[in-house]
Amino acid sequence: MSISSKGPATIPSVLTIAGTDSSGGAGVLADIKTITALGCYGSAAITALTAQNTTGVTRITYLSNLQLTAIFDDIPVQAIKTGMLHDSSVIEVVVKELIARRRALGGVFPPIVVDPVMVSTSGHTLLQVDAVAALCAEMLPLATLITPNIPEAELILKQLTGSAVKEDIRSISGMITAAEKISNACSKASVLVKGGHLELKISDILATRDVGLLPTDHLHWYQQCGPDEPEILRLARAGSIERNTDERVVADVLWTGGKGHLFIRALVESKSTHGTGCTLAAAIACELAKGVTMEKAVEIAANYTHQAIATAVPMGRGHGPLNHLHASTTRVLPSPTITCPAPFISTLIRSTKELWNAYVQHEFVVQLGKGILPQANFVHFIKQDYHYLKHYARAYGLLAAKSSTFLALESCARTIAHVVRETGMHVAYCQTFGVTENELLNTQESAALSGYTTYILEAGLRGDDLTLLVALLACLLGYGEVGLWLKRNALIPDSGFYAEGNPYEKWINDYSGNDYQTAVRIGIETLEDRISQDPPSVAKYTELLHVWERVVKLEIAFWDMAMALS
Repeated sequence: MSISSKGPATIPSVLTIAGTDSSGGAGVLADIKTITALGCYGSAAITALTAQNTTGVTRITYLSNLQLTAIFDDIPVQAIKTGMLHDSSVIEVVVKELIARRRALGGVFPPIVVDPVMVSTSGHTLLQVDAVAALCAEMLPLATLITPNIPEAELILKQLTGSAVKEDIRSISGMITAAEKISNACSKASVLVKGGHLELKISDILATRDVGLLPTDHLHWYQQCGPDEPEILRLARAGSIERNTDERVVADVLWTGGKGHLFIRALVESKSTHGTGCTLAAAIACELAKGVTMEKAVEIAANYTHQAIATAVPMGRGHGPLNHLHASTTRVLPSPTITCPAPFISTLIRSTKELWNAYVQHEFVVQLGKGILPQANFVHFIKQDYHYLKHYARAYGLLAAKSSTFLALESCARTIAHVVRETGMHVAYCQTFGVTENELLNTQESAALSGYTTYILEAGLRGDDLTLLVALLACLLGYGEVGLWLKRNALIPDSGFYAEGNPYEKWINDYSGNDYQTAVRIGIETLEDRISQDPPSVAKYTELLHVWERVVKLEIAFWDMAMALS
């Protein structure tokens, strides 16, 4: 059977042309693990045998055979990934075979991802000096995508431009320029310059955005990373309320279709990085084999590789391998990691991003933070919220009745105790605005309040403990986010927000303070623990997402009620 970009295969087939790694972390072995984990069929043509482990490479032996011919004559291939080609003779064989096959197919050919492997993580040379010229002149023009790291991109540029010195591209603007230059010199191939060698912080990315190097929608942030990360999730991850815009990140630059994209993710402090480049290139090849666009393929592959590093188990005395099989079990949600300890809540918020922002950055909240919210609106809100908390505590009592462990019961009890303290805060607020406790107790419940609390209690009666927990936490987490968001904005000069001297300063301090934020932390831990014990199916997750979305809408309606004095 001839090689085909379509083919009748039931699953996409990906061919890797690379060397071996006897330690199993990189090369063909890493490629095959990745290809299998991502639901594709992997075949391999081995270019070289290496004797290596996690500490380094000790020997390379070239293996010459008719592997490519055997594969191409029998197995349909939807994508090709090349890795370690070692020397010019290997490159010549590979290029000759690829050109012959493309010619036989009339120019129709599957995408080729070229990982220009030149130096190992341990610093061992994997591409002979004379082979750099052959790689640039013969292999790169055949590529659909080229994936150099920064040192490799500098070597490629030096070769392509004929310069006597290497161009320093160790900046975001340098990476963008390098990717564009390499693309222009290589038949407009897409180029992904990997930024793992570059020390970056979130502020560097924001500066790139602010000077207009790339459009905002071309900045792709992964999971809990970046300026839009919810304050409550940053606190859960970082353990500090102070906003740190200079957290370390890793960024890769993709140049495709004449445009640049930046893929940003949190830096994972780990020694389990051996084979990262191989894994990323193989993962991209898998997505291209499935027919995914270049931009989306890179995004999916980068996220897969990040998670493989974050969930890796240390192996060996040097740079250990990634966890390639983290994706082999179908999961609706990613596993918790140091950089994303609350994946379920993070996914809920990201899936309802516009609604969530309309909730936590509502006009009521904005006016309150700027100290211009009319007193009548705030008092109306506080009076209604007092009665909401009564129903909220009852719902937690129902959750306690549905709980099966003492730990869960303790969490419910602590939350109810916190709600009781919170109602005391509301009484104190009302007294400062001339509202007596008796007037507060006899306030008629609004339609927005009745509709909201009825939904929560019905969700608890009809659903399980997890359904009720999700319904309850939208309120707890949302107010925690509002408190931190107002506190952070008050620190920004000329933002119009302020806390000290604000007529609602006590309210802001209460919801951004340690007592309430401790309740938020317990709520996050309780829900994530519950999810980790019994990961939801696709159907269950869809149900929970619907509940979350409905409650967020009810929270928005509650703010609307306060603004309308209804």
